[in-house]
Amino acid sequence: MYSVPSSAGISVHYIQEEVNPKSLSKVLEGFSVQASEYVEIGESVRGEDVYIVQSGCGEINDNLMELLIMINACKIASASRVTAVIPCFPYARQDKKDKVRDGSRAPISAKLVANMLSVAGADHIITMDLHASQIQGFFDIPVDNLYAEPAVLKWIKENIAEWKNCTIVSPDAGGAKRVTSIADRLNVDFALIHKERKKANEVDRMVLVGDVKDRVAILVDDMADTCGTICHAADKLVSAGATKVYAILTHGIFSGPAISRINNACFEAVVVTNTIPQEDKMKQCPKIQVIDISMILAEAIRRTHNGESVSYLFSHVPL
Repeated sequence: MYSVPSSAGISVHYIQEEVNPKSLSKVLEGFSVQASEYVEIGESVRGEDVYIVQSGCGEINDNLMELLIMINACKIASASRVTAVIPCFPYARQDKKDKVRDGSRAPISAKLVANMLSVAGADHIITMDLHASQIQGFFDIPVDNLYAEPAVLKWIKENIAEWKNCTIVSPDAGGAKRVTSIADRLNVDFALIHKERKKANEVDRMVLVGDVKDRVAILVDDMADTCGTICHAADKLVSAGATKVYAILTHGIFSGPAISRINNACFEAVVVTNTIPQEDKMKQCPKIQVIDISMILAEAIRRTHNGESVSYLFSHVPL
């Protein structure tokens, strides 16, 4: 099993210990040689089942290129199977031509990334909470799209005392399926916010559909970038009578003014998983809390290696 420095948010050592205490987890050092990426594998991988952990964050293009080179290096070194474990899939939001902008000339970058991974030699992909599930169809190789939902449910029950009197809220109509699933499993109500955008990252108007008066509102989304949407949504929920507002996100990108917006917003907490490293962000914002999903990835790798089903992980957190 291999990881790269940008995946530091994921506890690779935990994954390695859970999968097999005797296996070797080695961090590959990537560095620039004449403006090109170079990686070196420190031991033989001939005939081995290789798992490369790399998330789509930070210097995303460098990290993606490094992942592709690592996959290819393992493949031509006669690895029997190479699995790319990508907790946050890069370019996942560019999964279709956007009619809001000039869609006729827009790229479908998620499909391009899928092609690149396949051509590099990946035999299998493990990822988490794809922005759009149909991205799995961009591949001609197996893709396991894991879900943070079981870990989110566990966090809600353990950390929000009033969770039985809460409303699960989607900040946009596209997340309705996600929040209804969580609301059904908690046996609580759900609501959604319809938003109209002027531009890709600018929300013009928000309309709340549902009731949050005198309840705890829990915003749930797959990712947050500049956090303009969830901060506006939080203000909308407070004005609608919510007693407390939490935000739970799978992928916390937190670019640009995100941290200052969260600090100034009315959140009790903004909870994210560690598919993206959050150590620096947590120092800048005390409201950010992290759910560790290393055990989910570890169990997925163990089950994949042993030829077992991973569907158990869709509804359970491994012990």
